[in-house]
Amino acid sequence: MAISLSVVLLLAIILVVLLRGGSIKAGPAIVAVLFGFFLASTGMADDIQRFLDSLAEMVNSISF
Repeated sequence: MAISLSVVLLLAIILVVLLRGGSIKAGPAIVAVLFGFFLASTGMADDIQRFLDSLAEMVNSISF
């Protein structure tokens, strides 16, 4: 849960920066948000969550 919340917060910050910087307009941003919202309710949501979890574990296991 903490990883999901962190990713959502990071993506929200990136979206706000892109909107304020003029890199992306409000229309495409709304479409992207709606796409993510509806994608979360499909059968692919579990596969995407497993991929993000394994990616987070891989990043976490890297030690400097």
